[in-house]
Amino acid sequence: MKNSFPILVALAALIAGASSCQKDAQKSGDRPVNAGALATACPTGAPTTTVTLSGVISSSMTLSNNTLYKLQGLVYVTSPVGGPVTTLTIQAGTRIEGQAGVGSAPGGGLIITRGARINAEGNPTCPIVFTSYRQSLGTAQSGDWAGVILLGAAPINTATGATTARVEGIPDNAPASAEYGGTVCTDTSGIFKYVRIEYAGFALSANNEINGLTLAGVGSGTVIDFVEAYKSNDDAFEFFGGTVNAKHLVSVDALDDMFDTDNGFRGSIQYALGMSDTTRADFSESNGIESDNNSAGNGNLPQTKPVFSNMTIIGLPNATLANRTNMPPTGTGLYGRFQIRRNSSYVLQNSVLLGFKKGIEVDGTASQLNWTNNSMCISHDLIHNYTDLNSCFLGSNPLVKPLLPAPASTIFYAPNGTTSTDEVADLKLKDPFNRSVAGFYMPVFSPQAALNSPALSQPTSSSCLTVLCSGTNPVFTFDAPTFRGAFGRSDVAANNWATGWTKFSGQ
Repeated sequence: MKNSFPILVALAALIAGASSCQKDAQKSGDRPVNAGALATACPTGAPTTTVTLSGVISSSMTLSNNTLYKLQGLVYVTSPVGGPVTTLTIQAGTRIEGQAGVGSAPGGGLIITRGARINAEGNPTCPIVFTSYRQSLGTAQSGDWAGVILLGAAPINTATGATTARVEGIPDNAPASAEYGGTVCTDTSGIFKYVRIEYAGFALSANNEINGLTLAGVGSGTVIDFVEAYKSNDDAFEFFGGTVNAKHLVSVDALDDMFDTDNGFRGSIQYALGMSDTTRADFSESNGIESDNNSAGNGNLPQTKPVFSNMTIIGLPNATLANRTNMPPTGTGLYGRFQIRRNSSYVLQNSVLLGFKKGIEVDGTASQLNWTNNSMCISHDLIHNYTDLNSCFLGSNPLVKPLLPAPASTIFYAPNGTTSTDEVADLKLKDPFNRSVAGFYMPVFSPQAALNSPALSQPTSSSCLTVLCSGTNPVFTFDAPTFRGAFGRSDVAANNWATGWTKFSGQ
């Protein structure tokens, strides 16, 4: 880690904090990190000092919320072999800015390597913010810095059959290991809660990118809760294998996919909100949800089979935008659908998808067989698309419209498919394409049952909502669903778990 001369006083304070954290890590051994960050008041003014972080952090330290931290290049947190666990603790309200890259090198980024941990716990009124070095100037752009990567030792699969892999987007000359994967489903990378990641994303080469938040081989001992990825320059969230479970995720204006699962990911996720960028699309066609078993689409195990419940995925406000094929910066379209491909399986229940060219697309023979042999479990969802009724749920390569059997207890909305073709009127979300309205993504409740949103009826707690690896501390469980989508009725303020700590527009 390098620090600039003018911040020696701040560095001394950091060293003292690092010493204390190292003692805590030695005491805790291999137990998961569950304690919150140091209890301090949320800062009300600008940070009083600035610290630049770079290179490798190999002993525990604490980032204080009265200091501005700048990530210069990729910063690796590592635990020495046979030594104490290295924990990076970040206080609530701390601001970390990723700096610009030099030449073709990635900009600032944070990588928690296998065996190391992060203890980052904000709160609803005092989130931890990772952002661009240009955000305070009002000129931040998607891709200004690299992003955040957690690497763990939970099971993965690869196209070649290897049980470990090198995470995407990392240059070959990295000063620390970028490997992930292993055999410990309850592995922990720490805690990441009430955190906002803004303007991240870096492409080392085609299909070799850093996302807003990358979770690779991360185990179920890790806490991921209340996390937003805002204007990522690739995917918002990508899961490369592992068994990590999560709740309360928010994706806003990702260039590529909102939620991408690959390489044997078997975690469970409840409550996720995604919103499309209406101005741009990636060359690979941006999706709300995308899932692959691996890049080869073979049957290597563990098979990718995430379990999602209570998602709200909001696409484009009209068919013209949804069908556009020449969006910048890549000249492709915002395809937007939920795409299951390359032998992936999936569980999706109690969810709302709207505003795309297509709904759920099961792509390729292998994934279609996963559906017809009941390996997948998709039911009790509300699915809208702008094309036609058969495009709400279909197969492709080969094309099968509709793909039978159809999802159980699922309502389709599309032109000529209902008496109304207005997804706002049909689904009765508050105002899904108007981000200036508080709670725009929430379902409308009315004393007159006929005026209620269909999202407030017929959820399921079926046996499909399983947790493969629940962990031991904490234990992850699904809340019994009482609605479809990520939020309960809009007239109850407490149902809006995305208020206060998130960002939906602007700098």
